[in-house]
Amino acid sequence: MSINYTEEQVELMVEAYKSNPSRETVEDLAESLDKSIKSIIGKLSREGVYRKTVYKTKTGEDPETKKEIVEVVSSILEVSYESIAGLEKSPKTCLKILRSAIQKQMGLME
Repeated sequence: MSINYTEEQVELMVEAYKSNPSRETVEDLAESLDKSIKSIIGKLSREGVYRKTVYKTKTGEDPETKKEIVEVVSSILEVSYESIAGLEKSPKTCLKILRSAIQKQMGLME
């Protein structure tokens, strides 16, 4: 079995990533150690320090699908999801407005 990283390289990687856990750090490490980005991510994962980047929308919210929004609406209204599944074809903004309005009417939000 070959050794891909020396102890010094592993220490350098772990410390660099802990001080700035970002994709940019991973890319810099890959370039400086002449390794692939996947290799760096794999090693950092095995060392228990790598954190997967969590996607956020442009507005900084957690992403949610139209289906998830319609499922919430069906749950609030106590109707089967299948009976209103066609709402998924609506624009997401409209679905969010609908969900918020229903939640307000039902007293589920301020």
